Amino acid sequence: MILDDILTRTRADLEARMKARPLKDLDVAISRIKRGPRSLADALRRPGEITCIAEFKRRSPSAGWINEKASLTDTVSAYAAGGARALSVLTDGPFFGGALADLELAHASCKLPVLRKDFIVDVYQIAEARAAGADAVLLIVAALDGGTLGRLLTFARALKVDVLVEAHDEAEVARAVAAGADIIGINNRDLRTFTVDRELAIRLRPSIPADRIVVAESGIRNAADVARLRDAGVDAILVGETLMRAPDPAAALRGLLAG
Repeated sequence: MILDDILTRTRADLEARMKARPLKDLDVAISRIKRGPRSLADALRRPGEITCIAEFKRRSPSAGWINEKASLTDTVSAYAAGGARALSVLTDGPFFGGALADLELAHASCKLPVLRKDFIVDVYQIAEARAAGADAVLLIVAALDGGTLGRLLTFARALKVDVLVEAHDEAEVARAVAAGADIIGINNRDLRTFTVDRELAIRLRPSIPADRIVVAESGIRNAADVARLRDAGVDAILVGETLMRAPDPAAALRGLLAG
């Protein structure tokens, strides 16, 4: 399965990074950050409207190269102009063409909360994210056992870093809710096969308590998609490929949010 391949590579790369830059060095870097994390939850919570996390993603295992030569600073500026409430930055290199340097640049380039999107399996990656300027991180239920998910949530909260907990089916949603996730993402793409079910977020929305923020991810292509999600009670969307392929990302985002 694709997810297993990604996690195997992630753990191998992580081991090398932990040796090169120990956790105590990251702790020092975090202590030197003068400003606290920006709140992803506050940015997304807008009763009566649907908000957007706009994603910078160069490539993916399913689509290949999406926009290999995209300028991160230009893209981030366009997202902000188009009405994004937060940014998501892919930092996985082997499968998505990203890097921690992209996260650092995104954080320095705008005032929006920045989410590190990666395959996080260890507290080290959360510390690494915060040291690079991340305001929030992604945790994928399918990649974590129950104990690890709880430990990572606790660690992130100690750093005042928000967490988007991603689920793909009803059992994973139940695990996210039980873990106390405040922001729950429903990924319409199955990370095991990379197939997309564009109605999944709408079907699973009733399984999530009303006091949680719900984010629909993947397969969101037009204003009609966004309108259906809003009408189903989804609070926010996370969109990458549709915007990265657009000649004018700001206009494309405004068009999505006009639904």
